[in-house]
Amino acid sequence: MKILVTGGAGFIGSAVVRQAIAQGHSVVNLDALTYAACLDNVATVADHPDYAFEHADIRDAEALARIFDTHQPDAVMHLAAESHVDRSIDGPGTFIETNITGTYTLLQAARTYWSAQGKPDNFRFHHVSTDEVFGSLGATGLFTETTPYAPNSPYSASKAASDHLVRAWGETYGLPIVLSNCSNNYGPFHFPEKLVPVVILNALANDPIPVYGRGDNVRDWLYVEDHADALLCVLRRGALGRSYNIGGHNELSNLELVRTLCALLDEMQPGSVPYADLITFVQDRPGHDQRYAIDASRIQDELGWTPSVTVEEGLRRTVRWYLDNQSWWQALQARDGVGKRLGAL
Repeated sequence: MKILVTGGAGFIGSAVVRQAIAQGHSVVNLDALTYAACLDNVATVADHPDYAFEHADIRDAEALARIFDTHQPDAVMHLAAESHVDRSIDGPGTFIETNITGTYTLLQAARTYWSAQGKPDNFRFHHVSTDEVFGSLGATGLFTETTPYAPNSPYSASKAASDHLVRAWGETYGLPIVLSNCSNNYGPFHFPEKLVPVVILNALANDPIPVYGRGDNVRDWLYVEDHADALLCVLRRGALGRSYNIGGHNELSNLELVRTLCALLDEMQPGSVPYADLITFVQDRPGHDQRYAIDASRIQDELGWTPSVTVEEGLRRTVRWYLDNQSWWQALQARDGVGKRLGAL
């Protein structure tokens, strides 16, 4: 297929781009190159004959029309989004503009293009979302595809709205859509403001490692390359109008995750004292969801997909990657907001 990937210079989007090229697809990478994007993420495929880059904003209807007309994609994988909860607390307007208005504009462009092509049956619009739209779980239970939406942050509310827009364009206009909601991703090229790289980079700098509240918030961790593989599986084989939850089957509390990363760093690049001594409990995030956990039985039963990387192996690979790629993350540390506490009211 020729796939138009939005947000393909970001963390998850770039993994999708690299994986799609490796699987023999052609890729058009559309990215606005905002603060969290980095073209180095796709440097390994930048010269590939089946790769093209378009610097554009998904809110720009004229640019989208030109890109669809020029490249004639068979499918859209929509990953472009503002995604950092802390930033959404400080500045929700950007999340409304990108995640809601941007998704609407992209849907309209895709619908216009699909109609002009004669509404081909093989066209797909795959909207990539998050498990955070479902809100917060207690000590037990799992999110399924039928869990009611109950977003608690401006970020998750904006993603919930975009999910509903995509469903509506499928129902009202017949646009061939599929959706997916994933658990927390981690792995190579993770932007330095997110928890896993914050722990690694603060430890290496011998700076305090911040842990919100008591560190008892629980997340299901999904290795980003597993996620990219799952997304391409959903694009190729997912049933139209269907949504698929994608999880890693790896629940850890934030404190367990931080201590695991510290232990890996003690082993792989020991410091003068154990890195866990740097753990510092800080004021919790407003509206912090207690627990996310994914029931991924639908994607396993219908599409035969399961994660291949355990959290133990994935975290080891991730630490190794950050140790071996200092030039990548050092170049990003001067970007706006990186290294600062955001989202504290």
